[in-house]
Formats: sequence, structure tokens, C-alpha cells
Amino acid sequence: MTTTTAPPSSGGSTRAAGAAAARKARAPLSRFLLRWAVFIVCVVVWELAATSADDPFFPPPSEIISSLGQLWFSGPPAHLFLSPGAFADLLPSLGRMLLGLAIAAVIGIVGGLALGRSPRVYDYLDPLMQFFRAIPPPTLIAVFIVIFKIGTQMEVATIVFGTVWPILVNTTDGARAVDPLHLETARVFRLSRVRTLFTVIIPGAMPKMFAGLRLSLSLSLILMVFSELVGADNGIGYQMTNAQTSFNMPVMWAVIVMLGILGYVLNVLLLMVERVLLGWQRASSHAGE
Repeated sequence: MTTTTAPPSSGGSTRAAGAAAARKARAPLSRFLLRWAVFIVCVVVWELAATSADDPFFPPPSEIISSLGQLWFSGPPAHLFLSPGAFADLLPSLGRMLLGLAIAAVIGIVGGLALGRSPRVYDYLDPLMQFFRAIPPPTLIAVFIVIFKIGTQMEVATIVFGTVWPILVNTTDGARAVDPLHLETARVFRLSRVRTLFTVIIPGAMPKMFAGLRLSLSLSLILMVFSELVGADNGIGYQMTNAQTSFNMPVMWAVIVMLGILGYVLNVLLLMVERVLLGWQRASSHAGE
């Protein structure tokens, strides 16, 4: 006597597939909520610990957030709630940081592509590049003051010098690592050098390029503050110096928290740009699977 096993019903498999798809769709939301739940728990613990300690040097987050709002976000709705302090300190600092990062990005990307595709030039200039990138930018503040005087030019020069190296080095590595098969294909199709640059070399180097940009973004915030600690008359670093001098700890911590917020927001924006520009890479990797 033989027994036969009935095939699973199509309805059951459809329901299972639907449940799996629903779980997959809910996974990003669950991760998002869990990540922010951990953050909220840490803030609550900080609030309770600081309140119970009653230490003037470590105010609770509620007091820090209140100082942050009064300092920069107590303006009218017509000004997007930005206070006069935001226009006097926050926005000028952001402008200098973004200008310095933009100049560094242009120099680093153009120079990195040139070095990466010219082995002989790379061999000659690599020792010089490694020498200058090992110099801490703060040690050159005095040199920049002599060249540019105290002011915006000195601050932007400090940011450019400190942030150009991660972009330059990573772009160079990315350009050197372009798949030779892709370059050979471009030669077979007789693509011009300009077209090969924009369709083969730059897309191939772009992942490394964005890795350098992310490193330089965090460095630009640090150097922005540091450059404003020396003789500046406005900016986030200037505001921090005033708070430290007057022992206004809530304002000092508000500046620190604001730097963290700026770093997070700018990093998220850069990641969004990276996802858009490198969408082809994820699509090709999924197709390969």
C-alpha cells in the first residue's frame, strides 16, 4: 500500500509569502523605533543622573535644550524661528564650514582623479602628499594667520587644509582601483578620454570618493570650531569661548549638543546624496545575486 503526500495548497504558500513580505516591510520601521528608543533611554538616564547630582558643570538635558532654544531658535516664525544669535553665530559658522569643505572637495576630487590615473605622477607626489597630510592642521594656525590675517579667510584655509587629504587620498585610491576590464571596454568602443572619465573612471571611484567626503565632513566641524577659537568675533567656537570664560555651563553644553546635531543632520544629507548617486551600484550588486 502506497501513500501519497498532497502538495501544499497554493493558498497557504501565498499567505506565508504575504506574511514574510509584511515582516520585511516592518523591519526598517522596527529598527528605526528601536534605535531612537535607545537614544531616549540614554537621555532620560542622563536627566535623572544630572538632576540628582546637582553639579553646575554637568547640567541636565532639559536645561541644555532650554539654553539651546533661547540661544538660536527663539526667533519669529517668519525667520524660521532662528534668533539673532543664529544669524550672528550659527549661520556664519555653517557658511565657512561648507565653503571650506566645498573647496577641499573640488581640489581633492580633481587632484585625486589626476593622481589615480597617472602612475608616474603618483609615484613622484605620493611622498609629498603623505608628508603634508601627517601635519595636524591646528599647528598651522599661526602660519595661516600670517598669510591670511585673522578672519574668514584664515578659518576657511584651516578647514580646507584639514579636510582635503581624506578626499584626495580616497579619490586617488578609487581612481587607481577602477576595473581594467571596464577601461579596456571603453577603448574597444573608442570612447574619448573625457567620456571615459565621466562614464567609467568617476563612477568607479565614487564609492571611495564618498568615503573620503564622510571623513572630511566630521573633520570640517572640528576645524570650524577650532579656527573660531583664535581671534574670531562670531561663530560657534566664539560662542563656546564666551560661555567657558563666563562659566555659563548650560550654554557651553548647548554649543556641544548643537555640534552633534549639525554633524548628524549633515551626515544624513550626505548619505542621501550618496544613495542617489550610487543607486546603480546597489542595483548591479542585486542583479549579480
